[in-house]
Amino acid sequence: MALQTFARKLRAAPTDAEAILWRNLRAHRFAGHKFKRQQPIGNYIVDFVCFEAKLIVEADGGQHNGSLADKDRDAWFEARGYRVMRFWNNDVMGNLDGVLSAILNQLTPSPQPLPLEGGGASFSSFPPEGEGASISSLPPRGGGTEGEGEPP
Repeated sequence: MALQTFARKLRAAPTDAEAILWRNLRAHRFAGHKFKRQQPIGNYIVDFVCFEAKLIVEADGGQHNGSLADKDRDAWFEARGYRVMRFWNNDVMGNLDGVLSAILNQLTPSPQPLPLEGGGASFSSFPPEGEGASISSLPPRGGGTEGEGEPP
């Protein structure tokens, strides 16, 4: 089966986690960034990709735990300048805000540091306590098994 045809089938039958992520990422809804889903890149199909930011987002089930194929796949993408983020399906389902915050952190460049001389506030005063809390990085992920990535 051709990769495009396989990708089309994956788009027609998303997992629950993929459907939830897609509702938040589609149609420039996510901070104005354009994502595509079940997109062929090379010999692989990625769950979501933002080409302008070269960011790939994968929603993975337990079958991806410790997958060497996913590590090879991710290395292939990283060698081509992509960043790959992997989230467990249960994280998407139970901590969607945290997952979306982590994705947004990858899409939003860090602000330039304030000058050390010549005024301005000190770094220790930003952000004010209790504001702007960020999520710590999620656990490392594996991925890539039959049904995702490569056609059977």
